[in-house]
Amino acid sequence: MPAVGKVYLVGAGPGAADLITVRGARLLAEAEVVLYDALVTPEMLALCPQADLVSVGKRAGQRSAAQEFINQQLIESARKYARVVRLKGGDPMLFGRADEELTALEAEGIEVEVVPGITTAVAAAAAAKQPLTKRGVARSVAFFTSSTAPDQDDLSGIPSTDTLVQYMGGREAIATAQRLLQQGRRPDTPVLVLENVSRPDQRIERITLDKLAHGLGSPHGPVLVMVGDAMEARPLQSR
Repeated sequence: MPAVGKVYLVGAGPGAADLITVRGARLLAEAEVVLYDALVTPEMLALCPQADLVSVGKRAGQRSAAQEFINQQLIESARKYARVVRLKGGDPMLFGRADEELTALEAEGIEVEVVPGITTAVAAAAAAKQPLTKRGVARSVAFFTSSTAPDQDDLSGIPSTDTLVQYMGGREAIATAQRLLQQGRRPDTPVLVLENVSRPDQRIERITLDKLAHGLGSPHGPVLVMVGDAMEARPLQSR
């Protein structure tokens, strides 16, 4: 069947429904079908009551097969609907598997547009009132994730930068902290741990690299970890 529709890869932002872009919200209101990630909230989906909703959430350990299935669903949706939204948490172009979806759609001649979203690291810095850069202290930032699958924890490529931001930073962040200590980072290096960024149950904890290396407890939602001297609390900042 020839493709007749257009697909929009839309960034949903970190979680709060009012942190999606104006363009993203408009496209949701116009969409005929929305294929959404597991982390997209019901409040966000309330912005598209007219659309058919398709959950395509996936978890670590099922990535390859799940992604191929999502790609096919996007292709089939574009052949059935004129306006298709693929709603992704954060920004589609950062840890969003966008390259695979773009490649699959382009191979079928399907028109695609990408609408950026607020990535979780930026929302986390805002929530904690903690800039990722700081004059005289930190002028470089790296976003990274160390886990590609349950049996693949490659920490050899931890970026060398002033501020480190680890996405999907649950148990993987503990291993990162241990490796950083082995590489000579100070045990008292400031760390911010943020869970469920921008949501009502958001949690922010200030710890040190040494404490992170000994565990995180049991988080109940997506975790982002920020490491570096720029994370040091200001003198009058609440801890």
